[in-house]
Amino acid sequence: MMSALRRCSALLLVLALQFGLAGCATVSTGAAADPRDPWENYNRQVWRFNEAVDEAVLQPVARGYRAAVPELVRTGVSNFFGNISDVWSLVNNVLQLKPRQSAQTLARVGINSTVGLLGLIDVASGVDLQRHREDFGQTLGHWGLASGPYLVLPLLGPSTLRDAAALPVDWRGDLVGTIEETTVRASLTGLRLIDLRSSVIDAGRFIDAAALDRYTFVRDAHLQRRRGTGDLPKVAPPPEERYDLPESVAPAR
Repeated sequence: MMSALRRCSALLLVLALQFGLAGCATVSTGAAADPRDPWENYNRQVWRFNEAVDEAVLQPVARGYRAAVPELVRTGVSNFFGNISDVWSLVNNVLQLKPRQSAQTLARVGINSTVGLLGLIDVASGVDLQRHREDFGQTLGHWGLASGPYLVLPLLGPSTLRDAAALPVDWRGDLVGTIEETTVRASLTGLRLIDLRSSVIDAGRFIDAAALDRYTFVRDAHLQRRRGTGDLPKVAPPPEERYDLPESVAPAR
């Protein structure tokens, strides 16, 4: 299931950059255009597709999960997958040469995997070992690679060009993806997706109440969050920098 989703998303991303942007997504221009989002028209189309899939499939399943599964069990599920993600965060903290964060993350994984029963109980947070989430996109940003344009990926949601390019590495570093038994791997992948969607159901209501335009609200929140996690290159691009497409894929004007 997960491998098929990854292949599909990667294919859609390549096709979008090579053909979709040229054919149906005119680059935003004018004073109101956001220089971080030059592919806004294309991104909005993908956003609408993702919203339709979410409304038709993910939201009903997530609401059913919350209604049927006790909160204590759901917390254990979230803790379990959080512990798995900490392993990859540890690798990226090391790659970014962050000794304190690396040591704390290593301690988190060790404590939660043993005393915490394979991560079902988040013992580490109770002893003030905070989580330091890192991925390969952030690692590239730490070493100076600019994030590039904002990009909405089919099914996967908000990203940037750099973070989208880093996704295959993140997928390789995911412990769930290393499970050889297809049924177990697919079941864990589905459960993680449901758990993740369930955890942000309340956030959707907040966005509806606070935002006149859900797309721009989520875009700005995503980019701000990435900046807040230290996702800035050592040499930041100029504020007015625009990200122009190569001539081979530039849309007709």
